Amino acid sequence: MSSRILFIPLFCISVCVPVALAQCPVNTVMVRGRVENPQSNSRIQVQLLYPKQPGESAETNLENNAFRIPIEFLTQSSKPLFKDIHAKCERKPKTVVVTLLSGDHQSDQVSLDLLKDFDHLDVSAYTLRQELVLKNQH
Repeated sequence: MSSRILFIPLFCISVCVPVALAQCPVNTVMVRGRVENPQSNSRIQVQLLYPKQPGESAETNLENNAFRIPIEFLTQSSKPLFKDIHAKCERKPKTVVVTLLSGDHQSDQVSLDLLKDFDHLDVSAYTLRQELVLKNQH
């Protein structure tokens, strides 16, 4: 009987608390493309930019001159004032900057508009409408 009494509160703490804390979803920006004339040490860096500040970033190496890089971001735009009121889930980047790096030098860079250059077909994912082509300038 005593183990049953302990089980119910522990179950609620382990299941109910994480659900209550996860108020806003995590979305993903997926960038894919290829590089013309890459150097052997070329890599891709992607930075999400918000209206007032830079945000999440990620970096990857090329595979057969191609790249595919997902970046996750939290959509929570404000903290709730009271614990019973939900947070606003409107945060999303305005611009996605994709940079081709060759060693320590920038070889190419493209700025993409999240609303114009990406499709939002899935509830939680933004996918680039066309494959991005970057060119090694060196």
